[in-house]
Amino acid sequence: MHNILLGKIDKLIIHYIGNKNSGDGVRFAEELTDFNKVEDRLSHLLASNFKAEELFHFYFDPNLELNPIYQFVSSVFRNEQSYIEESKNIGRYLYDKSTHPNIKSGELCIVYIKGCQLNEEIVDCIVLFKSENKETILKINNTNKGFDLTDISGLNINKLDKGCLIFNTERERGFVVSIIDNTNKGSEAQYWKDDFLSVQPKKDEFHQTNQFLGIAKQFVTKQLSDDFDLSKADKIDFLNRSVDYFKKHETFNKSEFEEEVFGDNNVIESFRKFDSIYRKDNELDLKDNFQISSQAVKKQSRVFKSVLKLDRNFDIYIHGNKNLIEKGVENDGRKYYKIYFEEEK
Repeated sequence: MHNILLGKIDKLIIHYIGNKNSGDGVRFAEELTDFNKVEDRLSHLLASNFKAEELFHFYFDPNLELNPIYQFVSSVFRNEQSYIEESKNIGRYLYDKSTHPNIKSGELCIVYIKGCQLNEEIVDCIVLFKSENKETILKINNTNKGFDLTDISGLNINKLDKGCLIFNTERERGFVVSIIDNTNKGSEAQYWKDDFLSVQPKKDEFHQTNQFLGIAKQFVTKQLSDDFDLSKADKIDFLNRSVDYFKKHETFNKSEFEEEVFGDNNVIESFRKFDSIYRKDNELDLKDNFQISSQAVKKQSRVFKSVLKLDRNFDIYIHGNKNLIEKGVENDGRKYYKIYFEEEK
């Protein structure tokens, strides 16, 4: 897991960005925002929301230099005097990308933080985050005879809607970027990450582990039953063995993985064909040997289902030896599973 510690907030500016499709327009600030009274809360908001798991790089086809956000932040890192003007450029570009009817208007906050730690490196960082969903609180006011209540709408001090950290390192590769997006799960969800930021995963151990586990899952669930006559219990066993390999090893070796998980030469050959086609179709550049990321294994384990669902009556959770399960059919056509165990808990 990457080690990220944010430093001291140096500058903040806020712009209003509407939905371009609705003609909401924008409102740009002409001077920096005073954050002194809320610095501790703002620092907590940023530090508590970004996870140091998967990191990204800016990219653009055909040339990284054509990525607008990359150019804007590069200018600020080179010359902090350009901070206000480049923040407006960032806001204009976000407005241009805010065309889906479900994208909400909100405040774009741009923060400059000095002295951040990214693993062993001390670098400056630019934070972009947009507040779309406001929290409503009831404020208690003193009156001559008691109290009254008024509602106030504002930024949630515990949760960010959309944001990114851009660290001033690996500039030639597209900087190092951490992303958060807690809103929009529909077709408009990609506008922040893909249309606005244009990033791709940093090809580190998290990315390698995450992608290869994804390939293994796709092979077992989508391809394996087309090539071989397997029960669902057999497929669950392959999924469990795939995850177990990554949990038990610190480094990944593709040949070793194939032998330990699949064993049979025919299954291994089928997997190699699937792996080759999958990488080509999805433009994945993966190594056959790499350090395993325990965080990526934990993340992928959540979607490796080990549940055998039988009609609407039974769910069988399979975590181990498939040889303890037998499948059969009665003379009257009813199907059954026979399960062996040593201890009832």
